[in-house]
Amino acid sequence: MELLWYVAYGSNLHAARLGYYLAGGRPPGGLRSYPGCRDRRPPRRTVPVRIPGGVYFAGESRAWTGGMAFYDPALPGEAAARGYLLSRAQFADLAAQEMYRPPGDDLPALDVAVADGRAALGPGRYETLLRVGTRDGLPMLTFTAPWRAADVTWTPPAPVYLRMIADGLREAHGWSPAGTVDYLADRPGIAGHWTRPRLAALLHPAGECGSVEGTPPPDDRVVHDRH
Repeated sequence: MELLWYVAYGSNLHAARLGYYLAGGRPPGGLRSYPGCRDRRPPRRTVPVRIPGGVYFAGESRAWTGGMAFYDPALPGEAAARGYLLSRAQFADLAAQEMYRPPGDDLPALDVAVADGRAALGPGRYETLLRVGTRDGLPMLTFTAPWRAADVTWTPPAPVYLRMIADGLREAHGWSPAGTVDYLADRPGIAGHWTRPRLAALLHPAGECGSVEGTPPPDDRVVHDRH
């Protein structure tokens, strides 16, 4: 398994944001610098995907302040995401940086996650690997927290973090501003804290985030794995 799909559902929906994990550096508005990956090349391919489950916001981000995006496959509906075709080493180093660990290990738990659908690297946030599907014969993996959305207190995300997610959704899926607001407004942690007018005011103009008007393509759902 030399190549796999990394499935991003939070700020890494935005390709430039992911670039800081790959090449190193500090993203605008962030509080943290990243060492980068051993293999600093860009993803081989990028595709829009939707996976069963949902995204919610909880905890306190050390990089952005405010709530962090997590994925819970047990939530109803579908989560809008983005697939990046990476090398195994890139994914391992990306996961290490998300877990505040130094990059450089080959992450043997990847094989467990591919085979069993789930692997725990630790008890903390982003320390649970999930296989969420298959595309072109390659596994699709993401990381999230070990708990369920219903088990934690939801926390509203900070404006700069939420704007990056919104820009990433529009960039990846080609959504209109209204469609982006519709998707975000009902996410746990956003609902009841961010009104639709505030969300709309947060969005960058279309030309600044790489988005186009429209709706998600009909073939962006992945082959679902159930474990």
